[in-house]
Amino acid sequence: MPLAVGSKAPDFTLKTKTPEGLKDIKLSDNFGKKQVVLLFYPLAFTGTCTQEMCDMTTGLDQYSALGAQVYGISVDSPFSNDAWAKEHKIGITLLSDLNKTTTKAYDVVFPNLAGVGDTSARAAFVIGKDGVIKYAEQTATPKDLPNFAAVKAALAK
Repeated sequence: MPLAVGSKAPDFTLKTKTPEGLKDIKLSDNFGKKQVVLLFYPLAFTGTCTQEMCDMTTGLDQYSALGAQVYGISVDSPFSNDAWAKEHKIGITLLSDLNKTTTKAYDVVFPNLAGVGDTSARAAFVIGKDGVIKYAEQTATPKDLPNFAAVKAALAK
C-alpha cells in the first residue's frame, strides 16, 4: 500500500540525464513553489509505461496550468531513461531510483515483476507545496494506469 494521504512526503534526491550530463533532482526544492506529481512506473521500454509517459507528455500543459511539476520514477538507470525518452519523445523529467530507496520510502515496491526482480509498482502521488501527500494511488496491476482525472482533481483543490 502506498503512503497515506496526509503523510509528509519522503524527500529524495534522484538522478536524471540532461544534455549537459547527470543532474540531481531534489523533491523538496519544489516545496513552497509548486505541487508535484510523482508517477512511479515499473520499467522503461515496456508497453504500458510507454503509453503512460507519452500520454502524460501530450497532456503536460494541463499539469503545468495546475501549477504542477511532473516526475516519472523507475528503477531504471538514468541512461536507460534518457534513451527511452529520446526514442519516444517523452517530455517528462524521468528520475532513476536504481537503488530502490525512494520506491521503498513510498511503499510502492512491485516484487519480482515478470521474474526479473523488484521494480516500482505503477503508482501516482500528488504532493502539495507544503510537502504533504494530497493523493496516493497504486494500481491493481502494472498494466493498469492511474486515475489521472483524480490526480488532476487533487491538483485543482
